[in-house]
Amino acid sequence: MIAARGILIGLTLAACLVNAGCATVQPWERGTLAKSAMAPDDPSHETTQKLRTYSAKEGGTAAAGVGGGGCGCN
Repeated sequence: MIAARGILIGLTLAACLVNAGCATVQPWERGTLAKSAMAPDDPSHETTQKLRTYSAKEGGTAAAGVGGGGCGCN
C-alpha cells in the first residue's frame, strides 16, 4: 500500500516536470525567441575566438590543434 502510494506520487511528480517544459508561444512572441541571445550555443565567431584564446594561453596544441607560443601571437 505504501509502495503504491510512493509510485503514484513519483508518477505525478514526473508528469508535472514533463508538462512544465511545454509552453504555447503566441505568434507575436516568436520574434523575441528568435533573437541570437536566446540561442543555447555561442555564435561560431565567438567559439573560434575562445579556441584561439585558449590555444594562446596553453602555449601548445590545444583542442583545435593550433600550434603557437604562449605569448598569444599565433
